[in-house]
Amino acid sequence: MTNKVALACAMLAALGCAGCATGSRNTLPTGQAAMDKFPAPSAVPVEDEVLRVGDRLAIRVMGEPELTSDLYRVDGNGNVQVPLAGEIAAAGLKPGELRDELTRRLGARFIRDPQVAVIITDRHRTTFAVEGEVREPGVFEANTSSTLLSAIAQAKSPTPVAKLDEVMIFRLINGQRAGARFNLSDIRNGAAPDPQVLAGDTVVIGHSAVKGAWREFLQAAPLFNLFYVIR
Repeated sequence: MTNKVALACAMLAALGCAGCATGSRNTLPTGQAAMDKFPAPSAVPVEDEVLRVGDRLAIRVMGEPELTSDLYRVDGNGNVQVPLAGEIAAAGLKPGELRDELTRRLGARFIRDPQVAVIITDRHRTTFAVEGEVREPGVFEANTSSTLLSAIAQAKSPTPVAKLDEVMIFRLINGQRAGARFNLSDIRNGAAPDPQVLAGDTVVIGHSAVKGAWREFLQAAPLFNLFYVIR
């Protein structure tokens, strides 16, 4: 056996071992169980979006210039301070719900039939991360339309050695770290829903040992003239 043939056999054996390495089980939920934890986004009108920590608000109270300002902000504890109304737990409320609470408080003691408007003027920037086998891993801005496909597109798509049936999303749910596994090919083909990616999520694209070994084999083969024309 020549050295070149022996080398080829060794590389093919390594490729076979790489295939065996993929047998380690990923125990994260997949399929419907994954979608139950990480559902696809629903269309949410802007006026129905909930307030978040860091959001800046414009609050208008008709005829009350001392209460009207564009500089209100939801603080780090999720509260907003409004003169006469006091501290209100705003994070998680819709703008209309905050308006109703302000109307109730101001009307109870201070202003007869108050006319109140609440507008989100600046959304606090929130992010998610994409790691693993993508061309440009990084941290990207999250919004209500962020999905797994759009997140990976922002990271410039998977690399040639990405394991497309092992794309994972990790998220804190009720203080506990949770994860689920998705098949990117199924989502691209429309065979599976495209789950929503939320602020704070981490998306990880797995590595295919078989693809990696095969790619290395093809790159190394020409160096050793392992392929030749059969006459």
